[in-house]
Amino acid sequence: MPEVRIYRPAKNAMQSGRANCRQWIVEFEPTDRKQPDPLMGWNGSRDTLSQIRMRFDNKDEAVAFAERERLTFTLIDEKPAKPVKPKSYADNFRFDRVA
Repeated sequence: MPEVRIYRPAKNAMQSGRANCRQWIVEFEPTDRKQPDPLMGWNGSRDTLSQIRMRFDNKDEAVAFAERERLTFTLIDEKPAKPVKPKSYADNFRFDRVA
């Protein structure tokens, strides 16, 4: 019986937007280890399920899919985002600022 992970991806550190963070992902756990190809040296495995990533609009749909297909799943809840303190750019140049 294959095992899946259900999670919501983290925000990309290279960009400020949260475009690809809204959907939940169902991803199969690898069942076979990767081995280098003798001819080319590329990593690969016989596990084709590890190539599948399914996206769902919310957590309930992803969990319902896993239960409907009788998959063993691990649900990884997201951590709440820290609130951002608003500050002014001009505060960097205040005279009474402590370094």
